[in-house]
Formats: sequence, structure tokens, C-alpha cells
Amino acid sequence: MTSTSARPDILIAAALPPHLMQRLQDTFTCHDATSLSEAALAAVAPSIRGIASKGETKVSREYIARFPALEIISVFGVGYDGVDAVAARERGIEVTNTPDVLTDDVADFAMTLLLSTARRVVDADRFARSGEWKKGPFALTTKVTGSRLGIVGLGRIGKAIARRAAAFDMEISYHNRSPQSDVPYRYVADLKTLAGEVDFLVLSMPGGAGTRALVNADVLDALGPKGFLINVARGSVVDEAALIKALQEGKIAGAGLDVFENEPNVPDALAKLPNLTLTPHMASGTVITRTAMADLAFDNLQAHFSGKPLLTPVPR
Repeated sequence: MTSTSARPDILIAAALPPHLMQRLQDTFTCHDATSLSEAALAAVAPSIRGIASKGETKVSREYIARFPALEIISVFGVGYDGVDAVAARERGIEVTNTPDVLTDDVADFAMTLLLSTARRVVDADRFARSGEWKKGPFALTTKVTGSRLGIVGLGRIGKAIARRAAAFDMEISYHNRSPQSDVPYRYVADLKTLAGEVDFLVLSMPGGAGTRALVNADVLDALGPKGFLINVARGSVVDEAALIKALQEGKIAGAGLDVFENEPNVPDALAKLPNLTLTPHMASGTVITRTAMADLAFDNLQAHFSGKPLLTPVPR
């Protein structure tokens, strides 16, 4: 039940940006779960009416059950796979996220990873800095323009990636839960089939149980020794052990990864491989976009406790 009472109690369930933290602390009574002991958390649990979190932070059914007065979970991020949205809905708890505001940055970054990996920009940077260039030219790389692109997950971000890829005259196909009627791109119902037909496989689908390890050894084998994997979705959507094996054995040409299975931990076996571009989950990491995400996460909480419609509730 929504209330307009002053300074509702909010639980901070993840490390949030300073801009968002400041707005939350100025408006609500905040309790930081990342620093509370179990006893202290249990003491404040009955008063918690809102949770501010990140999409990958675990807010399970059991965790939600600890807060009898909980009304809303506001997620800083477009993904909300860490939140048990079904359990929340059963209790009438609202869940919000921050879509749209990060679409452009994530799509830009997907193309950045694709170009950087295909043209081996990171390796070439080291080559130029180290003086190796004096011994001879850098190895030839992979052409992007005119190549075949497969997009897994044709939502807002997937469509934005496709628009950018079209400028490179790429032949675009996609795999989705169902075909989209408003796009000119070719739909491929089977992911393994799509992987076998493209040069670059870009992942932009949501995380969660339904997509866990969707890109497995079979898909990577189909992508083949000339194919590249680009992931700006969630680390969970790829079988990381299978990816490491595929890269080690040359079963795929390379990968550009912004997300990992157990962030911020990057497996040593992955970090040591040469045919990779690795970045620290930064696709939406521009000042403008992260500020807009923070504002939207805050505004959803503010709207709820002011009795106004939510700005971006997650789909039911």
C-alpha cells in the first residue's frame, strides 16, 4: 500500500553511484545492507518499504520475505535478473528498472567491442607501445564492413545495435523468443543455426534462468574458427568454461566481453588469452547515461511514495 509519509525506510542492497546515494539519503531513511550485520538487518527489516538495488544483485524470494512492509524494488539498470519478480508480484510489490536511457551507450559499446576485437586494437596498441613495430608490421586482422552479424535478443538494445551495424553494410540476422514484425532483418528460430551462419554473434538478451548458458559449446562450435562472440548482455548467458575451452582450442576466432559470470572476478584462464577484448561491465558507463539511470531509479521510488504512477515498471 502506497503512503505519502515522510522519509520512508529504504534498504540499499548494492553499491550504488554517489549521485544516486546522495539523492536517496536526502529524501529517505537509508539502511545500507552491504554494511549491516545480520542482527542489524533483522532489526530494521520490519520498517523497510523500498529496496534500491542493481539488476545483478540477488534479491531472492527468501530475501524479499524478510521485509513484511516492502512495497517497491527499484533497480539501477535495465536488467533485473537478480530480482525474483514473480515473488514480488505475488506480494503486490512493484519492481522498476531503468530502460531506454542506456540503449545508445550499450549499442555503441557493442560495436566498439566488435570493431576492437576484429581489428585487434588492444593488441595493436601494445604492439605500437612496446617497440615491436620496429621488427616488422602487425598481423593482418578481420574486415568488418560487409560481414554477417547475428544478434541474440532483438529488444531496444538489439535493434539499436542493428541500426549501427547497418551503417557498416553488415548482413543482419537475429534470434529472439519470437520474430519481430517491424524489422527488415532475417529471423532465425534456432540459435545454433544462426551461429553457424554469421561472422559475429552479438548477445543483447536479458539474463535470468531462461537464458542461462544459452550460448554453450554447441553454439560456439557452430560459430566456428572464423567467428567472433560479443557479449554486452549478462555473463550468465554464456557457458564461461565452454567459452574458455573454445578460445584455447581455436574453435572460435575471438571474443569481446563486457560481462562475466562472477563479476568482478575474471577467470585467469580467460584473462591470459590473446584473442580477446575484456572490459569491466562498462557499456552504459558514460557520465550522462549513468546520471540519467540514477535519476530514473530515484524518480521511480519518489513517484511510488508520492502516490504517482511509476515511470518504468518492469513488464508483468
